[in-house]
Amino acid sequence: MKARKVKGLEPDGSLSENARRIIDVRAKEVHSFSRAVLDPRNVEALHDMRIAAKRLRYVLELTTPVFGKGAEKAAKRAKTLQDLLGEIHDCDVTVPRVERHIARLRLEDAAVLREGAGARASDLDPEAAREAPHRLRYRGLEALIAYLRARREVLYSRFLREWEGDPLAVRVDGNEEGPLV
Repeated sequence: MKARKVKGLEPDGSLSENARRIIDVRAKEVHSFSRAVLDPRNVEALHDMRIAAKRLRYVLELTTPVFGKGAEKAAKRAKTLQDLLGEIHDCDVTVPRVERHIARLRLEDAAVLREGAGARASDLDPEAAREAPHRLRYRGLEALIAYLRARREVLYSRFLREWEGDPLAVRVDGNEEGPLV
């Protein structure tokens, strides 16, 4: 809207009519992910819904002078949805990174153990594992992964509870004929 590149506006329409059109398009975009986000493994849909909620929030914030408290309230709800989905996304992104880091540490440790074992590399003594330089880090990193997975489960359950009630369903202008967001 700021760049004046919004499609589908009526040049002769009022500001509130055009704002309703934009809000309607953005709200439909958020709701278009409704089915896909019911699968907790659909990380991409959750991320895309977060971006759509962000876009809707921006439009609602820009139209607050036109629609008042209704748009302000809807913008806050869109922000809450955006933040919740953002936290879920952070968990989804961090777990694989930590897993890759653990794999690198294990490879480094294996190289150290092979080097220390010399000719007996295929017959490593279990006691030699105590010499692995990163062995104490694994537990902490594995605990971090367990925490992130549990946190994601809690956040996703919260998302489902809040989304079930459609947190964006408010009238932005207080008018019974106004758009539902």
